[in-house]
Amino acid sequence: MSDPISDFLNKLKIASQTGKESFTFPYSGVIAAIAGALEKKGYVASSRKTKKGRELEVTFPVSEKAHPITGAKRVSLLSKRMYKKAREIRPVRNGSGTAILSTPKGVLSDSDARAAKVGGEVLFEIW
Repeated sequence: MSDPISDFLNKLKIASQTGKESFTFPYSGVIAAIAGALEKKGYVASSRKTKKGRELEVTFPVSEKAHPITGAKRVSLLSKRMYKKAREIRPVRNGSGTAILSTPKGVLSDSDARAAKVGGEVLFEIW
């Protein structure tokens, strides 16, 4: 794994589009914080550390309709970091998506970062 965030995002998209109920991913603090932000926005139902402590289990919400994730795009790459000030953060896909940022206050969604008036590195966009 050269970029764990991209790998997590790719696995999240594939698991959602194939209709899986859950998936596991190697645990790291950043990935757990990203999963927590996605859980807060309703893209995943829960995320928890497995008993062994080496993996993170992510569960999708149970509903009659398809999983809510239809696409995602990595914004800040290893070779080109993208930073935004709080006033520069714009809604993703006219408000139907969410941007996830790494800020001094932790990993936040775009709406939470705007409310806290804090900017940071835009990790990815999800819709």
